[in-house]
Amino acid sequence: MKATLILENGSLFIGESIGSTEDRVCEMVFNTSMTGYQEILTDPSYAGQGIVMSYPLIGNYGVNEEDNESGRPWAEAFIVRRMSPRGSNFRCENTLDSYLKANHITGIQGVDTRALTRILRSQGTMNGMITCAESFSVPELLEKLRAYRVEGKVELTSRKTAETFPADGEERCKVALMDYGVKQNMIGCLCRRGCAVTVFPWNTPAETVLSGGFDGVMLSNGPGDPADNVGVVAEIKKLYDSGLPIFAVCLGHQLMALATGAKTDRLPFGHRGGNHPVRDIAEGRVFITSQNHGYMVVGESVDPKVAEISHVNVNDGTVEGLRYLGKDIFTVQFHPEAAPGPMDTEYLFDRFVDKVCERKGGKR
Repeated sequence: MKATLILENGSLFIGESIGSTEDRVCEMVFNTSMTGYQEILTDPSYAGQGIVMSYPLIGNYGVNEEDNESGRPWAEAFIVRRMSPRGSNFRCENTLDSYLKANHITGIQGVDTRALTRILRSQGTMNGMITCAESFSVPELLEKLRAYRVEGKVELTSRKTAETFPADGEERCKVALMDYGVKQNMIGCLCRRGCAVTVFPWNTPAETVLSGGFDGVMLSNGPGDPADNVGVVAEIKKLYDSGLPIFAVCLGHQLMALATGAKTDRLPFGHRGGNHPVRDIAEGRVFITSQNHGYMVVGESVDPKVAEISHVNVNDGTVEGLRYLGKDIFTVQFHPEAAPGPMDTEYLFDRFVDKVCERKGGKR
C-alpha cells in the first residue's frame, strides 16, 4: 500500500506503508544508529516523535522481548529506507513489520532517508505526518502539522505507582529512581551494582523520597521540553538541598540544571544515535556515547559557584555533563546505560554507587 510522508515545510516523500496504516502526526527526528532499533522504539524519550533511521537497512535481526527498554514502544512513527522482510538471528522472535503492526506504529519504507535526514539537519527538527490516504489537502495538513506540539509525555510514560527492584546478589545500598520515562537497563545498571532500587512516578513529592531511608537518588531520562516540568523542577530543588548523592541522566540532567538556576534551550536537530563523541574533562578522554535528546543545558547560564562543566560534546561543544560543587551530585546528557562503543560510560554508575556507599559507610 502506498504511503506519503508530509513535512511541515511542505516536502513530500512517497513510499510503501509498513506497520499500521493509521494517519499519524508527530515530531520527526533522525537517528544515526546502525543497530538497536528495538531499544530505540521502546525508549520513552521518543514519545510523540517519528523516527527516521539514517542507516539504509533496518530489521535484519528481527525483534525479541528481551531487548525492550520499557513495557511498550513509545515512538509514534518509523521511517526507513528499506525494512528487512525477515529477521535472521538466533534470538529473533518476530519480524519488525509484525511488531510495528501489533503496536500500532505507523511506518513508511522506500523513501530517500538520506535526503530526509539532510532536510531535518539543515532546516531543523519539524513536524510531519504519514498517511495512506489516496487524496488529501496539503494546505490543510500543513496547518495541522504546524499546530502540533509534544506535550504531557513525561506523565504519559512514567509508571503510575512505585515499584521496587532487588539488588543482584548482596545489597549494598538503597536508591530512589525518579521515573520521567526511564529505560529498563538504567534500573538494571544499578541492580547489578548491588543497589535495591525503588522507582517512583514522575510527580512523587521529594518528601516521600527523603523520608524513605534511601542512600541516593537517580533522575532518569524522559521525553519533551524540560522547561514544561515546572512542578518536577521544584521537587528536584528539594532533593538538591537534601545532601543526598544524586546522579541524573538526559532529561534528569536538564531538570537538575533548571532547579539550580541554569537555562535549557532547543537544539536545531538534536543528538540521536550511538556514535556521539563526548570528552570527559577530568579523565582527559573521549568516549563514544548513545544520545537521544532535542534540548540542551545552556553552558553560559550555569553559575560557576554552583556547578562546573564536566563533559562536552566534541562535535558542537554543547554541555554533556555537570558536576555540582560542594555536593555529591553529577549529571550527564548522554545515556551511560546504552553501551554503544568500545569504551562505554557505565563507569559513571560505578562512580555514583561508590559515592552512595561511601556516604552510607558501607562497602565500596
